[in-house]
Amino acid sequence: MSSAAASGFSSTAILAINSGASSVKFALLPAAGPGGGYWSGEIDRIGEAGGRLRFVDPTGQALLDEARDVRSHDDALGLMLKAVAQRAPSVEVAAAGHRIVHGGEEGDRPLLITPGLEARLRKLTSLAPLHQPHNLAGVAALRRVRPDLTQVACFDTAFHHTLPRLATLTALPRALRGEGVRRYGFHGLSYQYVVETLGAVGVDLERERIIVAHLGDGASMCALKGGRSVETTMGFSTLAGLPMATRCGDLDPGAVLYLLLEKGLTPDQVQQLLYRQCGWLGVSGFSGDMQELLAHPDHPEAAEAVDFFCYQARKHLAALTAALGGLDRLVFTGGVGAHAPAIRDRICSGLGYLGIAVEAGRNQRGERLISSEGGRVRIEAFATDEQTVIARQVRQVLQADEAAR
Repeated sequence: MSSAAASGFSSTAILAINSGASSVKFALLPAAGPGGGYWSGEIDRIGEAGGRLRFVDPTGQALLDEARDVRSHDDALGLMLKAVAQRAPSVEVAAAGHRIVHGGEEGDRPLLITPGLEARLRKLTSLAPLHQPHNLAGVAALRRVRPDLTQVACFDTAFHHTLPRLATLTALPRALRGEGVRRYGFHGLSYQYVVETLGAVGVDLERERIIVAHLGDGASMCALKGGRSVETTMGFSTLAGLPMATRCGDLDPGAVLYLLLEKGLTPDQVQQLLYRQCGWLGVSGFSGDMQELLAHPDHPEAAEAVDFFCYQARKHLAALTAALGGLDRLVFTGGVGAHAPAIRDRICSGLGYLGIAVEAGRNQRGERLISSEGGRVRIEAFATDEQTVIARQVRQVLQADEAAR
């Protein structure tokens, strides 16, 4: 029996792709629907020396783990398809879904990628400069390698199209709203996964007031009512809200004016500063890696960066309860949220007045349920899975396209 059959795969699969500035993460999931595991892999350090290709099968066994210097996204996507063909020869790739960070006002659902859609998405690059160009580079590279392959855009912003109008407004002149200057929200694929996971175990999504904390190098929180986004910490761009690995989070606009007018920085220099030199890196002065910061508790600047992040996260979490009128469930996810018990504990500390209380033993052991028996709010921590959401959205698009023919 082939490895595909043994893992519950059908003969066709969907590629879920997340193209970053110097890496491509990918997963191969059954096209027929949920069931079985999936292959996944990553190609890193694109355009740099010391790159690596990793590819594991549905059981977690490494099929490939080798050094590869990869010059471009085109080379990376070609290498990815070659690895799939060689290591999963019985599986045919039927379509590809791409994580696209910003879908704009019209990106309220996954969409077939056309030249017109690509052109519209390129215009949103200034709103997500760390992500959008590289997301679209993956689309273009795959098209050059496999021009016959159907590609679907899956937007991080789409989940937040349920935000009430007041939650989308800024206090800038009204005319700018007509030009797309509004609050959008991000990390939607992750939030969608959390909602689906909670629903699958019988959580009453219509009744419960839920906050999800997606904490990683990029970090945000989302308030859910009726299983839908009603408020979130990110806004017009991926800079807003919590301080992140290298992004500033909320910042007084006067500080930006000061950098431009008094310090003489150019707009490009300010953009570089706010996206790549701030956050945990900026406060600590030496690292934007939370694991590394936590490993140096005696380093005053590292400790301050962690304290600052947890303080800001605690403030934002409490503020989101105002949009919900209370809180029934808190979910931590993302690389830091799911795997850093110390961060979860410190964020929740002092929020007992909201009914939030962490049970230290469960939290340290990495159990899914980490709230104390006496806590009114149920607190959970588990990993997100955006690839599964991308595959589901691709299936929906393909089915709708077939029905329309």
